[in-house]
Amino acid sequence: MTDANQVQKTLLDELGLSDLPRDKKEQLVIKMTEVILKRIFLETMERLDDEGRNEYEKLVKGNAAPDQVEEFLKSRISNYDEVIQKVVDDFKKEMVSEK
Repeated sequence: MTDANQVQKTLLDELGLSDLPRDKKEQLVIKMTEVILKRIFLETMERLDDEGRNEYEKLVKGNAAPDQVEEFLKSRISNYDEVIQKVVDDFKKEMVSEK
């Protein structure tokens, strides 16, 4: 199971949504993934300086592969993996508290 799939499964389990019908789960996963990705994007852009944001933009416009973009972000943002994990954890906490 990929990391993304594991995160999705964990989110559904922790939110008590594992027993929902498959189509409902898929819709929720799509929406939650969109929110998390937007938050990750905002967090990473805040942590990059102007030069880093310009380089990121060039990578994206140049159709860089996702792993290339991730390597770039890891090279520019200290503790990148921890930053991403914190975004996911904060989202989970927020969802649990709204339950």
